[in-house]
Amino acid sequence: MAQVSINSDLGEWGFSTDAGERARLLQSPCVDSDPKGEAEASPESLSGGATSTFGAIFIVVNACLGAGLLNFPAAFSTAGGVAAGISLQMGMLVFIISGLVILAYCSQASNERTYQEVVWAVCGKVTGVLCEVSIAIYTFGTCITFLIIIGDQQDKIIAVLAKEPEGTGSSPWYTDRKFTISLTAFLFILPLSIPREIGFQKYASFLSVVGTWYVTAIVIIKYIWPDKEMTPGDVLTRPASWMAVFNAMPTICFGFQCHVSSVPIFNSMRQPELRTWGGVVTAAMAIALAVYTGTGVCGFLTFGASVDPDVLLSYPSNDVAVAVARAFIILSVLTSYSILHFCGRAVVEGLWLRYQGVPVEEDVGRERRRRVLQTLVWFLLTLLLALFIPDIGKVISVIGGLAACFIFVFPGLCLIQAKLSEMEEVKPASWWVLVAYGVLLVTLGAFIFGQTTANAIFVDLLA
Repeated sequence: MAQVSINSDLGEWGFSTDAGERARLLQSPCVDSDPKGEAEASPESLSGGATSTFGAIFIVVNACLGAGLLNFPAAFSTAGGVAAGISLQMGMLVFIISGLVILAYCSQASNERTYQEVVWAVCGKVTGVLCEVSIAIYTFGTCITFLIIIGDQQDKIIAVLAKEPEGTGSSPWYTDRKFTISLTAFLFILPLSIPREIGFQKYASFLSVVGTWYVTAIVIIKYIWPDKEMTPGDVLTRPASWMAVFNAMPTICFGFQCHVSSVPIFNSMRQPELRTWGGVVTAAMAIALAVYTGTGVCGFLTFGASVDPDVLLSYPSNDVAVAVARAFIILSVLTSYSILHFCGRAVVEGLWLRYQGVPVEEDVGRERRRRVLQTLVWFLLTLLLALFIPDIGKVISVIGGLAACFIFVFPGLCLIQAKLSEMEEVKPASWWVLVAYGVLLVTLGAFIFGQTTANAIFVDLLA
């Protein structure tokens, strides 16, 4: 296999082996304070990892499923019904799976082991920096989403505990949404976010998976055996316009985005081969499709066009089974925030060190002060934005546009550059087909990102 050109100034960056699984898959390796040299590299790092095929499927599914699940019924409503929603998912899934395979191919060609390293090595410095900045913004926006979700679920739980009718105007100050979100954030999220390592959260991913599957099961059960209190709105059978279908794309991108994590998962496999990886991602996406489709279809048919952006908000507050689902979501999000913050902080740290030209092996005290400052700024900004943006649909729409960049734009650019580099040596007959496909991916991703950005800027301003 021909090797694509790699920038020589990247250096050798290692991983922190004590970090949680999802953090290791996302973090920028350039901030590790104890990189492993070649002499200390484990046999697994030289000849493949220890993850089995079934283990890789589970990790990809875990990386894919998350908070976006709550927004899928509203996405089906936006798309114009069940047929339009399912068709849109199936059509996008082809490009989503191909993007995962492209990233694995480019990882092999460039001999890099993380998403941002692959983009940097294959596409160059400018695109690599843009990729890292995009990851930082994406994780920042996702943290805002998590705080909004906490507020949404707490509102319903507190309404039951306080025995207050929904929509009442007179509530005690300690049940105010802004107070409860702030209290939860300062008591739980901030202490979990400050530590340098997050290995103590290694069970968070299991809790997240359990919560996701439980929410899906509840939505399906409540559709089959609905409560008398629930009255569905109009059930759309066709999209109002083509633009309505496109408006549902950011939610689907946000839900299926696992591409940033995919490169380290691929390299952690016992047999990191493209054929095996193709089977892994196809099986994982089929499982994720079943979960998202089940939640989207049943949630939409239960409430119709009146479904909330967070589907759990559409159910009565006093429903015990749904209350358990809300508790699962809160616990999952509490731990997921710190994991995503760790990933974003690591990327910011790497960008800062590279900009300053500071070596990784530096004074521990300076690193501690910088880490605490970065954490406090990140935490306070996400908290303030979450307090004044009560709708997760708006946030998911924006960060869904960035997810489209990770799914389409960067893999497309990598494919184009890799094929052009190979053409100079072996000139394969099919290179122009793959280059054209890469251009298609970039165009599709740029369209989704541009449309999402335009909606966020102009539609909200006009409203």
